[in-house]
Amino acid sequence: MRDEQGRERELDLKTERLRAEEACGVERAAELLRSGGTVAFPTETVYGLGANALDSAVVAKIFVAKQRPSWDPMIVHVEGRAMLERVAVVPAGDEGLVVAKLIDAFWPGPLTLLLPRTAMVPDAVTAGRALVGVRWPAHPVARELIRLAGIPVAAPSANRFGHTSPTTAAHVLADLDGRIDAVLDGGATNVGVESTVLDVAARAIYRPGAVTAAMIAQVIGEEVRVVVAAIVEESEPKALASPGMGMRHYAPRARLVLVEGQKELLREVAKYPAAEVGVMLPDGWKAGVAGAVFCWGAWNDSETLAQRLFAGLRDLDARDVKTIICPLPAMNGLGEALRDRLGKAARAT
Repeated sequence: MRDEQGRERELDLKTERLRAEEACGVERAAELLRSGGTVAFPTETVYGLGANALDSAVVAKIFVAKQRPSWDPMIVHVEGRAMLERVAVVPAGDEGLVVAKLIDAFWPGPLTLLLPRTAMVPDAVTAGRALVGVRWPAHPVARELIRLAGIPVAAPSANRFGHTSPTTAAHVLADLDGRIDAVLDGGATNVGVESTVLDVAARAIYRPGAVTAAMIAQVIGEEVRVVVAAIVEESEPKALASPGMGMRHYAPRARLVLVEGQKELLREVAKYPAAEVGVMLPDGWKAGVAGAVFCWGAWNDSETLAQRLFAGLRDLDARDVKTIICPLPAMNGLGEALRDRLGKAARAT
């Protein structure tokens, strides 16, 4: 009991609100990272909770703040090839050429590469596994922050473990205010779902994202498969191969019910009292008697649907609905990533 109470006291922090448009805000965030602090910051995908990836004691603060289990590995964010080589071993020969093609085509951007780790990377970052996930983010604030800090930054999503991912600074504070040192507000993210995670050697995607299997295959000239995660409970002691493979992720507080089309949506909405049900509603669709509606965007625009997904789930949660009805987008474009996130969110509610 004393240890747990002590841990809670450690988390009684004053979370600084820093603004990315102010030079002093980014500089202060970089200073906190260098000195062993935890800082939430925007990337093009979602907000990440960052800390020095090379310091195991600092990385431990992320696990405590998020209440994240030790078997879930983290992604390390870098700025440039030199920083990449501090945390990952780039293979030689043909495999090295594949990595070079991927970097040239997709970095900076929303693609995480699983590569052999260097000895500098603590076990906590990779859940003890031999591969480390590395990404060079495209967001200018993230890039400038990492450059100024001068260190690789371990950064899972900046939310409580299993909860809906954050795409604004306000989302971060809703989950982590008083549990982290600072949040750097750079506005809303523009992709809205987490990066694609690719095991380079296995040619396997463990988490779909904005960079699709077809896009990768076109660049490297080889087929890439998408691996469906096995069901993993939060007490599961085995380390995951990649971030995002656990099944209990991205969940709103309300029960999430997934449907395949307009007719099924209306039938499902009719099962609940109007005041208790909310709908993620594509443009032009009918919501029936639902008491809360989030206008999701054009049904054929997967980029907008992805950008607004987590904001919509959080918006409906804030309106205290008990059930959220959400249609499943088609598999084209970002649709596969959307279906992945929604499927895991529905299983966790």
